[in-house]
Amino acid sequence: MKIAVNTRLLIKNKLEGIGWFTHETLKRIVIQHPDVDFYFFFDRQPDPDFIYADNVTPVVLHPQARHPILFFIWFEWSVTNALRRLKPDLFLSPDGYASLSTGTPTLAVMHDLNFEHFPEDLPWLVRHYYRYFFPRFAKKAKRIGTVSHFSKTDISRAYGIDESKIDVIYNGINEAFKPVDQDTVDKVRKKYTEGEPYFLFVGSLHPRKNLARLFGAFDLFRSESKTAVKLLVVGEKKWWTDPIRLAYEKMKYQQEVIFCGRLGAEELRLVTASALATTYVSYFEGFGIPIVESFKCGVPVITSNVTSMPEVAGDAALLIDPFDIEDIAGAMQKLATDDDLRKTLIKKGLERSELFTWQQSADKLWESILKTIENK
Repeated sequence: MKIAVNTRLLIKNKLEGIGWFTHETLKRIVIQHPDVDFYFFFDRQPDPDFIYADNVTPVVLHPQARHPILFFIWFEWSVTNALRRLKPDLFLSPDGYASLSTGTPTLAVMHDLNFEHFPEDLPWLVRHYYRYFFPRFAKKAKRIGTVSHFSKTDISRAYGIDESKIDVIYNGINEAFKPVDQDTVDKVRKKYTEGEPYFLFVGSLHPRKNLARLFGAFDLFRSESKTAVKLLVVGEKKWWTDPIRLAYEKMKYQQEVIFCGRLGAEELRLVTASALATTYVSYFEGFGIPIVESFKCGVPVITSNVTSMPEVAGDAALLIDPFDIEDIAGAMQKLATDDDLRKTLIKKGLERSELFTWQQSADKLWESILKTIENK
């Protein structure tokens, strides 16, 4: 069996949500199926760490696909030609993009359709590319994978895809995420927040992550609580839009917000496990990996009561209205002052985290691969 895979998001030290899904599932699938030949399609020279075993052949295709025009060239020309040459049994695309020109059966993993619901959050050309091509990718794919039942229903309704064609493959949690002792907590807090407890945000600084309202809520919390709790923001300012900037500049407690950029996996684990609580108040998510990473670390979570987040969090988090600053601030106040509530959520979160493992994700993805090949 030959399987070609779009691995263009496997970039050393730059893995984000979809990149982690790709990495954690593929490394398990490759090792567990040594009889299968895998061809990994990169758009630059790959790091050797992503060539997981001898049954992986890296294929570098140009140009680097980081712009809508280059997306089109890469998938419709470079990928199509490579598939024609290799003649694999399947083309797996973990980021949902596909080639409309190929006859190779395709399994596309579409994580969410945020661009359909909040197109104004993306640059003009990017959102038009997504909204034109993704409905066509969905119809082209033999099967579709996605990371929550919410997204499965959303894809089905938005694109008229029969739900029987869509498989739910939950994200997992890196095994390194776990609670830390008080000495480690003290060291991490001293390093980042002058020894003070902090609320944590992890993710790309994208409009749908709702940072503008998070800043407003933190300001309100600090004004009413008179505590020294800080807000630690982990992520790159790739999407630092005017509304986010203006919300930050208006803050009374602006100096209590610490930006530490992107962190390596081990440092992210320590920062997560040392937080007072994680504040993940997006207004749209296909899953929300920081929710379950925090659960695994024994850290309580404040998250939104919309899209996939209630499905992922269950009853193990404080659910808030992401459009209500007072609701977010009230949840912060509860977790800063109510030790019994914190202990209850920590216990429930640790239990719920057992539902999400990368091995389960890899197994589900492999099942979807086999369904796609069997029905080609």
